[in-house]
Amino acid sequence: MKELKDLVRPNVWVLKPYSSARDEFHGKASVFLDANENPWNVPYNRYPDPRQARLKERIAKLKGVKADSIFLGNGSDEAIDLIIRAFCEPGADSIVTIAPSYGMYEVAAGVNAVECKEVPLDADFGLDAEVVLAEADDRTKVIFLCSPNNPTGNSLDRGSIYKILRRFEGIVVIDEAYIDFSAYPSLLRELDGFPNLVVLQTLSKAWGAAAIRLGMAFASPEIIAVLDKIKYPYNVSLLTQEKALEILDGEEVMRNRVESILSERERLRYLLINKPFFFKVYPSDANFLLVDVGDATAVYDALLKEGVVVRNRDNVRMCHGCLRITVGSPEENDRLLDALGRVCPPIRLQRIIRLMEEKEDGKEGQA
Repeated sequence: MKELKDLVRPNVWVLKPYSSARDEFHGKASVFLDANENPWNVPYNRYPDPRQARLKERIAKLKGVKADSIFLGNGSDEAIDLIIRAFCEPGADSIVTIAPSYGMYEVAAGVNAVECKEVPLDADFGLDAEVVLAEADDRTKVIFLCSPNNPTGNSLDRGSIYKILRRFEGIVVIDEAYIDFSAYPSLLRELDGFPNLVVLQTLSKAWGAAAIRLGMAFASPEIIAVLDKIKYPYNVSLLTQEKALEILDGEEVMRNRVESILSERERLRYLLINKPFFFKVYPSDANFLLVDVGDATAVYDALLKEGVVVRNRDNVRMCHGCLRITVGSPEENDRLLDALGRVCPPIRLQRIIRLMEEKEDGKEGQA
């Protein structure tokens, strides 16, 4: 890795961060007259802790990391945006991502006028480290890798990830939004060994807390300090901090729900690849399945009429004909299967008729 000073944008490196009232005093007192707050409607009249100290201590204990290696934001998207803003000079630098993958890396790069170079995965959605490294030039500051990947569901090869971490001189971000559903361990344990590693996680998936918008970035204290320097002062609300602490006390509940999702994932996969569907279902280490249903748009539209919403990924690179299906409760999954059983036979029949008509038209054209 290059020296951090050489990776961070020069203006960010010398930037003096905004100092809020709660940064300058964060102890106990009986009267607070320092932040121009309303004296009534306690506790929501007060600005939240900009450092999220209690929540970081709880997460540090849970994840086995130091509190100063944690950045908390408004979803992982805030961390993605700040990483690009901190390290990439607009109009000059670039990031590298894989495709297909999570679309916000490209969006955040575009917002910041930073080039996004996409490296296609192989036919099995596998990662080729050499291709990724070859795409990264001397203006590439960050590589984003999502593992388990979205929308494919598979975990990226660890050997390839390690190769990229060892050989790339910039920042490598591993987005682990779905890691709690994976058989592979988190890369959090590798933070000490790779100073260029940033790991993203979230409360949105396994913890069932998408609505509170809490994302986590884990990295060296030096990288976290850079992100803290450019974040908004009160980026995580008191309501979010309080609810997150409450949710994190339910670790056993979370584990039980993850086990239920994993069991249902395998049940869904088995039923979808066998009679009467015979769909191609890609391997998944996440809480969803990427399913090749043939005519994805027709099946998607038909499911909507049945009151079942899935994600149509037909227009995503390498995902033609595919739906992304989130694993729901047993009852929700049964409704999905029942709906598929009703809508798929007519769609298949229509497709067969259409193919036969096209074949006949071709014969007439040749004649």
